[in-house]
Amino acid sequence: APYQGLLIEAEYSRASLPRNMIENSMFEEEPDVVDLAKDSTFPALDPDEVVYEPRSSRLLVRGLGENDLDDEEEDYESSARLLGMSFMNRSSTRSPSASPYIRQAPPRSCSRPSARMLVVGVFILVLVTSMAMVLYFLPGCTFTKTGCPKANSSTPMELVYPKSTNGELFPWNELRLPASVRPVNYDLSLTPNLTSMTFTGRTIINMIIQHNTKRVVLHSSEINIIKATFQSVEVKVLEYKPWQQIAVSFPGDLKEGQVCVLTLDYTANLSHTYDGFYNSSYNDKTGAKRVLAATQFEPQAARKAFPCFDEPAFKATFLVRITREPEYIALSNMPKAKTTTLPSGMLEDEFEQTSVNMSTYLVAFIVANFTSITRNVSNTLVSVYSVPEKKEHTQYALDTASRLLQFYNTVFDIDYPLRKLDLVAIPDFLAGAMENWGLITFRETSLLVQNQSSLLDKQLIANVVAHELAHQWFGNLVTMRWWNDLWLSEGFATYWQYASLMTEFPQLYLGNVFLEERFKAMAKDSLNSSHPVSVSAQVNTPEQVSEMFDSITYEKGASLLLMLNSTLPDGQFRKGLLEYLRQYRGSNTVTDDLWNSITRVAVQESVSDMMRTWTLQKGFPLVTVSRKGGEVTLTQEHFLLSTDNTTHTSSLWHIPVTYVNDSCSSAPSCRQMFTLRNKTATLKVSESVKWLKLNYMNTGFYIVHYGDEGWAALIDALKTDVSTLTPHDRASLIHNIFSLSRLGRVSFRQVLSLLDYTTNETETAPLTEALSQLSSVYRLLDKRPELGLVARMKAYILGHFGPLMDSQDWGVEESVSSQERRSALLEVACSLGRQNCTDQATALYEQWTNSNQTNRIPGDLQRAVFSVAAQSDSGWLSLLDTYRLTTYDSEKRKILQALASTQDPRRIVWILNTVLEGGIIHTQELPLVISTVSDGFAGHLFVWDFVKESWDRIIEKFPVGSYSIQSIVKSTTSQFSTQTHLEEVQGFFSSLKERGSRMRSVQEALETIRLNQHWMDRNLATLRDWL
Repeated sequence: APYQGLLIEAEYSRASLPRNMIENSMFEEEPDVVDLAKDSTFPALDPDEVVYEPRSSRLLVRGLGENDLDDEEEDYESSARLLGMSFMNRSSTRSPSASPYIRQAPPRSCSRPSARMLVVGVFILVLVTSMAMVLYFLPGCTFTKTGCPKANSSTPMELVYPKSTNGELFPWNELRLPASVRPVNYDLSLTPNLTSMTFTGRTIINMIIQHNTKRVVLHSSEINIIKATFQSVEVKVLEYKPWQQIAVSFPGDLKEGQVCVLTLDYTANLSHTYDGFYNSSYNDKTGAKRVLAATQFEPQAARKAFPCFDEPAFKATFLVRITREPEYIALSNMPKAKTTTLPSGMLEDEFEQTSVNMSTYLVAFIVANFTSITRNVSNTLVSVYSVPEKKEHTQYALDTASRLLQFYNTVFDIDYPLRKLDLVAIPDFLAGAMENWGLITFRETSLLVQNQSSLLDKQLIANVVAHELAHQWFGNLVTMRWWNDLWLSEGFATYWQYASLMTEFPQLYLGNVFLEERFKAMAKDSLNSSHPVSVSAQVNTPEQVSEMFDSITYEKGASLLLMLNSTLPDGQFRKGLLEYLRQYRGSNTVTDDLWNSITRVAVQESVSDMMRTWTLQKGFPLVTVSRKGGEVTLTQEHFLLSTDNTTHTSSLWHIPVTYVNDSCSSAPSCRQMFTLRNKTATLKVSESVKWLKLNYMNTGFYIVHYGDEGWAALIDALKTDVSTLTPHDRASLIHNIFSLSRLGRVSFRQVLSLLDYTTNETETAPLTEALSQLSSVYRLLDKRPELGLVARMKAYILGHFGPLMDSQDWGVEESVSSQERRSALLEVACSLGRQNCTDQATALYEQWTNSNQTNRIPGDLQRAVFSVAAQSDSGWLSLLDTYRLTTYDSEKRKILQALASTQDPRRIVWILNTVLEGGIIHTQELPLVISTVSDGFAGHLFVWDFVKESWDRIIEKFPVGSYSIQSIVKSTTSQFSTQTHLEEVQGFFSSLKERGSRMRSVQEALETIRLNQHWMDRNLATLRDWL
């Protein structure tokens, strides 16, 4: 799926809210409905015609009451709106007297009642009368098991169907398509008009009937179908827009095994958002506007470009034809087979039929004026495309992709199956990248980089390329059956992006980045609003599907694979993955298929038993260590941040606890392992052992609390010898103690006690983690009226790390790890106004401008230097001019962040409005701009007001529930910590109804504000005393 993680640099929020839903196993989502019991001419649903992937029988219906959702359930799109619409469709003449609630009259009594009986009788009579009145004024209906209101009668429950756009009954009543028809091949012909921004299309679908059926149901959205034929006979197409479905009905059965052809001619507008078949533009080196058309179909937007069975399990082959004007080129998944000149002078490019079965979300095509560089790698032609002005910035991507393709061919023991692999940089592209098979699309900032750019800039490009190439096997070759198991695609691609680069490009030193991403995933997963990696509850509506693209799916999924690989004996993890790829290539899978494949080759305990405890429940464990002599007791519980008395789950995890001790603590050979399956277990160590450090190298997805004595022993060890633990283990201790402080298990004084050792710290991972955690606390305080405390916190940070900040060199630095460390230190130093840092940054900026930008600023220093420059009027204006003109994408992004870091209210308002309008700044950058503005004191309230006022315009560009919307919600709310802001945020999102009120990210935002409030209440006094 689109690669998101590295591109939106919002401070991640660390916490959820009560959910306004009712859980009822008798309800299921339904649309506008009519009662088929009244229409005997309509065929009943075939008993064997079921949705393609059986849905859970449980459903959450939102908005029907104030009851909180069970903690273990997920958030889903409301069906209340759909149910409400169904009431409106009933006859206006219907009388409330048609109430179904019929009460049996009590038997008459012959005996004279006592006074007591009379009182009781009167009370009952009043109660029954009240209930009758309530029932009288309720809508006169009952809910069927499928969740639709229907007329009451004593007859058995009948199936009900929605009305199509023309008023006829629509022959399907599920969001998921039926399994009665399977597409085999699509023949697609499209003619985009880049002047009128429209396109025409013809889709010919060859399909096979799986079960006898009287209907064919598929997806279509925002498409005007002008003609349809089935087996060469013109047919009528019914449409149900709320579910983006169309259907053709037949008087008799289509028979199982029958091969059929459906042909659809249609017109549509090129999308003005970032999904479907959309138009984009950019300015060339002369300033002239250039237009192009590109696609982004994941997760559910192929239906906006051509009618199709738009679910991952409906794989088929595709033959694509694109008609274009001669000045453009066309690209699709497969190599071009031929080009035909049409009488109109237009050119028709026909591409080879796909040699593999593909899901619709992986289909892609582009019409643009691009140029490319190519290389042949292992019988695959690898090409990198860009606008002509940036061709010189494509070489690094080509080198990286070529090398990684060979690596993946070898490590997966299955060669990449297509004859070509295109990587295309698109000027206006929302996601970081998209893994379309054979035609991977990227943002320019994710693919293009100068040869002389820093390794830190190249690290980003390599990361995204590695992620998307891994998808060609995990996601494309083997595809999740449905979006609830999206992690089988995204978790694997994230894991392999790090594993491949650490093997093939060790100089990029991805270990620190992966560690930081694991910490971020834990921050999200510690909230009550989190969700399991593999969601067993329903994920059906577009909003629900979009919300699966988050750090739980990506980074937690990758973290669990790292933990499993670290647990299994050498080679078994890869051996199990090869078994999985070989068995399911070309097919669709669920999570259990993966665990079963690995279990078959593993020599120890059932991998399935272990890993199901990690993928089927949300959250992760807290392991508490207590010791008496040589006996160590380990206890596990759910690590759940909560401001109330939320009941923690009783579920247990099978935890592969790794540990080292003072006698051997840093080498991999020191690592020992113990599997904690129960609530509590003990292990034996020598009584001479002074301390234990659990979770060696932080490869496990859990947090450890050592108790007062255990923490004291580890702190003493670090103060004595920093190198007694690996840098990742030191970073792990810093992360864990801050997390425990947020949970309330340790005091902030203990946190600061551990940080005392960091005055001697020089390694990147622990330094960046300490700076990140302290900066988060600083920003929270900065948004409160605590000026004295803010000043003392600033003094603490600069006092602790100032000497190391001042010692940083401002010249070219070769090591990636050193660049990461230097940029983290100097960005904090300059943002806090340390004189030495701002002076050096100002001098470097002046050298750059005075040399007409030929005297390059090292890439890892650019953000700090540009941000200092942007605080002055002249610097901000000169940066804006540079932003307009530069073709260096990595540099451009840092300039944009600097422009957004201004503390000038007028400029804050200008940049927010400008990026939303698109033009000087592409609208795709809105989440980044909002994130940067939110971090500043001057901007955080401006940006919150901006989001409230502009919400409808924002969701026109970014789908509700999408990663971009998640980022915007987090950025604007995650630093609030007062009751006033809590009520304001809650009130605003509640007012949105179906425009975003039920997003999981809203619940995270409210939970985070409550947790911030709680943390402040608990720690402000300590901070005042201690600082």
